Amino acid sequence: MNTEPSLAALPARRFEGKTAIVTGAAAGIGRATAVRLAAEGAHVACLDIAAVGVEETAEALVTLGARALAYRCDVANEDEVNRTVDRVATDLGRPSVLCNAAGTGEFSHTIDVPFPTWQRILAVNLTGPFLMAKATLPHLLHPQGGSMVNVASSSGLIGIAYSAAYCASQGGVVMLSKALAVEYAGRGVRVNTVAFGGVDTPLVANFSLPEGSDPKHLPHMMSKLGSGTPDQVAAAIAFLASDESAHITGAVLSVDGGITA
Repeated sequence: MNTEPSLAALPARRFEGKTAIVTGAAAGIGRATAVRLAAEGAHVACLDIAAVGVEETAEALVTLGARALAYRCDVANEDEVNRTVDRVATDLGRPSVLCNAAGTGEFSHTIDVPFPTWQRILAVNLTGPFLMAKATLPHLLHPQGGSMVNVASSSGLIGIAYSAAYCASQGGVVMLSKALAVEYAGRGVRVNTVAFGGVDTPLVANFSLPEGSDPKHLPHMMSKLGSGTPDQVAAAIAFLASDESAHITGAVLSVDGGITA
């Protein structure tokens, strides 16, 4: 069943005429964020390494009446990031919103994690937002200002068993956001973080508990409210990206069903 909102479903048009870049837009939270921003009037640059999926997202937005383009981009590759951000500015206009939602991870016993897996998780989840921020900041530093929202998870706020690399990357995203928020406070750029808990996305398939895991860790990972939805996280991202949160920067908004309460 398709639960994505139509472009007419939401009355607010907080991003009318603005250009937004959304990474991880092929699926999950990134796709829901692209839909939400388009529903509120944004021109949306959909970025993802999954070329087919990101094309489908952009095509869906165009069909609904939005202006959207797809860009295949590995956020861990600096050259690709720089080229893509330049293309977005040419194709859609100055980016004033950046939403870093690309991510990867898995559960595994730490002693079983291959070093390349550690490197890839940190590259996508932490280096990616850094490179995207570095490339986009010259556009956000504009008299009309800009906003950046980085997507982390509850794993960046509390320890979660079997996810050392993922926790390290998510904690890094939280502190990257805070550092950028302080550095650019008063210069027209706000930087915030949305930290999600258990959300029903395709990435969840990677997070099955490894053989021999301790079931006592499970309650620490689960909310009594059940799993969240990508749309719920996207709503929080849209709020922080919008002018309604004009006095908020350096914040971490947890959308995790109380896991970190």
